[in-house]
Amino acid sequence: MGKKFPIHSMHPERICWVCSKYCPTDSMRCGNGSEQSQHPVELLGDDWMAFGLDAAETIAPAH
Repeated sequence: MGKKFPIHSMHPERICWVCSKYCPTDSMRCGNGSEQSQHPVELLGDDWMAFGLDAAETIAPAH
């Protein structure tokens, strides 16, 4: 079982989010290269859970 993904991290910029290791940005072990993979809150904002396939349907379906 993997680690539970934090919905709201205190300091998302300090961690690489690409795999379940959640390495510090200055010591990445997964071979991602030299760039930190951003947490969704950094890319999409505080309401990032409202995007994507798993998001709750917010618009009523057309009849």
